[in-house]
Parts: sequence; structure tokens; C-alpha cells
Amino acid sequence: MRVTIADVARAAGVSKTTVSRVLNTKAEVDRATAARVREVIDELGYVPSSRAVGLARGRSRTVGMLVPSLTWPWMGEVLQGVVDTVEAAGYGLLLFTCNRGVESVEWFTGQVSARAFDGLLVVEPENTLAAITLLHRKGLPAVLIDDRGHHPEFPSVVTTNHDGGASAARHLLVTGRTRPLVVTGPLRFGCARERLAGFRTTYAEHGVEIPSEMVIEGDFTERSGSLAVQQLMRHGTGFDAVFAHNDLSAAGALRAVRAAGRNVPDDVAVVGFDDIPMARHTEPPLTTVRQPMRLMGESAARLLLEHLGGAPPAAGPTILPTELVVRRSAPGP
Repeated sequence: MRVTIADVARAAGVSKTTVSRVLNTKAEVDRATAARVREVIDELGYVPSSRAVGLARGRSRTVGMLVPSLTWPWMGEVLQGVVDTVEAAGYGLLLFTCNRGVESVEWFTGQVSARAFDGLLVVEPENTLAAITLLHRKGLPAVLIDDRGHHPEFPSVVTTNHDGGASAARHLLVTGRTRPLVVTGPLRFGCARERLAGFRTTYAEHGVEIPSEMVIEGDFTERSGSLAVQQLMRHGTGFDAVFAHNDLSAAGALRAVRAAGRNVPDDVAVVGFDDIPMARHTEPPLTTVRQPMRLMGESAARLLLEHLGGAPPAAGPTILPTELVVRRSAPGP
């Protein structure tokens, strides 16, 4: 049977509060009593819960992280950046997913009430930002790793979605592509609107208007990229490039183009967004706009830890730039 703090207190003839004070090196316990308590701890083999000790000190030395799902293609990179940073600082990571919707959020909120962690990193599950903002207002330190173009009142780490879309457009224009198909993400997300705006504005600045029928809303899946290509081909609409708002839909578009007997990149150039590991292994390898996902995780974790260490919360978002990575699906001129 596990030895408890109550067992130690009983054997030492002191209260549980006194044992807790000894464990947390509080000065108000006299030396003789503290020595007796430590001797009993050794005799009984009591191993204090690190979480209990931390809570007695006012800290759990644990960071919470709330994510929509672990199946998102770039989530592993974000998590690795977070883990590397929090573990190097001597913190643990408590991971929460929202696979069960409201039920998951309610359970998570209970963990906040139980002070299971000191601060929160968030890759926002849909429709939870208001609840997280309320928790922040009540005193929970939080940092958003923002992939949806939201601008919360607490610190966030974001990337340059508008500039990323513009860089894809410039690359396609310089290679002579004037009839691009754009497969967007869900346009209720700010990131998709920003990527589309950057792409469309850059084409317009070069005298090329992108007609509405050449912009098809997708859902960030491989299937949506494939269906968008098939839709244009079915209607006989010509296109010489595809810009997809993530690498999965770009891969679907690429496969659909090749399945229709057209060559990539000679007939149709394909550009994605994210630079997930899969992008290097499509055939041909995918030109894409790289989001620095691991760095976003590292930066968000660092902001949170600095705040937990006493620094004031960051004012405004921390912006990390995107970068165009050129591969054979859309080579340079």
C-alpha cells in the first residue's frame, strides 16, 4: 500500500500541514521538527507527488496544451517544438484534445479549475476561442498558436498568410502561369481569406484578374483538391496552375491532374502551403509555402514560460515569416 502524507504526519506526531511545509522547505518549521519529519519520510519510504509539492508552492510546473486533434498533418511539428522548449525549462506537458466537442471542453475546463497546469498553449479547436478568452480574463496565462487568422486579446504566435499567398503568386507569374486554379481552405477561417487575398492581389497587380469560377472552396483535405481539379476539367475550364491552401489538397490536385493525363509541371504547375513532410515525397515533389510550425511551437512555449517567470505578457502577436520552397511540381524559370 502506498505511503501517504497522512502516514508521515501520524508517525512524526505532527500535522499534514507541517509535513507539507517541510517538503516545500518552508522556514516556519523549526529545525528539530523538520529533521524528525525527514527521518520518518526516509523510514517509511514516502515519495511525495511532484504535482502535490508543486501545488503547495503555488505551481504545478506543468503546461497545458489544447488542440483540436492529433491527426492534423503539421501537429507533430508544433508539438515537438513545444515539448523541446517546456522540457528544457523543467516543465511537463499536459495535452488535451477536443475530439468529443463540448464534452471535451467541459472536461478541460474542470482541469483548469483543479489547477492541473500553470498556463495554456492553444491550437484553437473550432468555436472555443470565447471560452479560452474568458479563462484568460479570470487569470489563466495563455498563448495561441494561430492557424486560423484570429486575433485574441492574449498573446499569440502567427505566420504571414497574406505574404505566403503573395509569394506563391509571384512564383507562378514569373514562370508564365496566368490561369491559376485556387483551392482554398474553409473561408470562415481568416488564414484562408488572407492566403487568397495575398494571391489574388498579387495577380491583379500584374494585370491578371482571377475569375470567381477559378476559386473553389475546399476543406484542407486531399479529396477537396482532387474534386476541384475534376470540376474544372468536367466544365472544360482551362488552367495552367493550382495554388492549394495546404499540402494535402495540393497533393490531391496534383494526383488528379496526372490521372487526367496532363503533365506536372509542364502542363500544370502545383503549389501548396505548409511544407509538411509529405510534400517532399509526392511525385513530383511539391513546391509549397513553408510555415515554420516547429518554430511556432517553440516561440509560443517560450512566451508562456517567460510570462510564468514574471515577465509581462507579450503585446500583440509574434509574427514568424513564411518561405517559398521550390521543388519540381512548380520549378523556377
